[in-house]
This record gives sequence, C-alpha cells and structure tokens, in this order.
Amino acid sequence: MPDQSHPSSRGGSEATSARHLAQPLDAVDRRIVDQLTEDGRMSMRTLAETLHISRANAYARVERLRESGVIRGFRADLDPVATGLGTSAYVTLNVRQADWREIREHLLSLPGVVHIALVGGEFDVVLLVRARDNADLGRLVLDEIQGLPGVVNTRTLLVFEEHSPRHALLSD
Repeated sequence: MPDQSHPSSRGGSEATSARHLAQPLDAVDRRIVDQLTEDGRMSMRTLAETLHISRANAYARVERLRESGVIRGFRADLDPVATGLGTSAYVTLNVRQADWREIREHLLSLPGVVHIALVGGEFDVVLLVRARDNADLGRLVLDEIQGLPGVVNTRTLLVFEEHSPRHALLSD
C-alpha cells in the first residue's frame, strides 16, 4: 500500500501529468527525437530531408512534440570543466517528508545544483551538483544543502569521470 506521507505518492506537477497523457510516439516521432537529440540546431529542411518526410510534416510533428511536452526545449550541451565547473558529485539526501516542497524550491534556486530527483529506496533525493573545486563543493553541500531545515542527512559521492550515452531516451 502506498505511503501517503511520502512526497512521491502525492499529486505530481502539470508536466508530469502532461507526459502521462501524451500520445505514444510512432517510428517517425522517435526518429525526429533521435535527430534533434543529436543536433538540436538542425533546420526543419535538413530534418525533413534526413527522415524523407515533407517539411510541413516535420514542422507539424515537432510542434506537436513540443506542445505535448515530449520536447521540453532546445539547449546547448556544455562541457562543465570547460565552463569552470571542474568538480562534480552526486549528493543523496534524507529529508523530513513534510518539508519536501520547501526543500525542493530551495534546491532549485541553488547555483550548482544541476539535477534533482525524488527517489524511493535508501534515501529520498539524489542531486547532481557541479562546483569550481572541492572547496566550492564543500561550501555548497555543508553550508547550503545540509543547512536546509528538513534535511536529515546527506552523502556526497565524488564523480571521477562522466560519460553520457547518446540515444538513452528512445532505444528500442
């Protein structure tokens, strides 16, 4: 039976609801997403030519994927080390469940917090954080995150090497 006091068992955000209501992706949609994942700056003309569909079809499908929330945006893929953020870590948190929403809002505002995931298991939250160096990481974790009301404890896992798989979202 679900624990109603756990934050993940309460209602989700509008984005989460939209994802559950989206139409299933067909083969062309998946190829569009694959291509745009590889090169988000690809022109509609190039996309249409690559997939052997009309430009009108490409425009319509990309717009539908954007409106349905499948495509959330287009971003530059930055190298954190090249941007001056040479230290990365995963930080796990245990939190008082009643304080989750306030903790989440504060975490969203912290520079250096790249990703936040509410999870089930041994801990409640997993963060990916990036910092200039170990001293900056220590300040972020010890002063900013551990100091939040409702944070019970943290663990920091220093990242030595990272690799991002390319088509992780839509593999068949």
